[in-house]
Amino acid sequence: MNFAIVLSGGTGSRLPGLGVPKQYYKAGQKPVIAYSLETLAEIGMFQKLVIVAQEEWQSFLLPYLEEWKGKFVFACPGENRQLSIYHGLLSLKDDASEDDIVLIHDGARPMTSKALFKSCIREAECADGAMPVLPMKDTVYYSKDGKAVTSLLERECIFAGQAPEAFRYGKYLRAVEALLPEEILLIHGSSEPALKAGMNIRLVEGEEANFKITTASDLERFCRYLEGREGQG
Repeated sequence: MNFAIVLSGGTGSRLPGLGVPKQYYKAGQKPVIAYSLETLAEIGMFQKLVIVAQEEWQSFLLPYLEEWKGKFVFACPGENRQLSIYHGLLSLKDDASEDDIVLIHDGARPMTSKALFKSCIREAECADGAMPVLPMKDTVYYSKDGKAVTSLLERECIFAGQAPEAFRYGKYLRAVEALLPEEILLIHGSSEPALKAGMNIRLVEGEEANFKITTASDLERFCRYLEGREGQG
């Protein structure tokens, strides 16, 4: 079986001018997070959805979860992203078994395609997990002190990670719990605990359009995309 966790616990500190966290900003006729929720529902591959969101925003999300009736639960965010993921994993303990797949996605990444979601699940079924990546286009350098170039890295071996990421539930939960209580606060990427635990994580070809809305220019880019789509319609 497959399960999905959508992270929506951010407080909007990087885009304070919006007045709301970026995932709840209305772009087009609905909030940013609704685009991913709809795409995941349309795929129809998930037995349950966990939305990690602050309690004060949970009622706001209900109108956009109509297609998930009886199949979703809320979890509260943690001190950092990985603790939020952990809370989401715990909410699945009564439903997910050892080898089930749990997919983890960002609520502020609205343009992920159905094909990419499916690819991550399919590749995770052949290993311990999967993550989409993009190849580096620029020459990449390593600097030990941040002031001078230490060495040139092999661009062909360097990749930029994206979400969603998918993992075998049992192995991933244990990998995350092994980092409690302090090391987990130093984790930045969802696959980090899996790699530390020696899990086999497959690479999936990512998508240029699958960007995360982090800055004002990211949000403007997404809004321009929506305007262009409406113009074509």
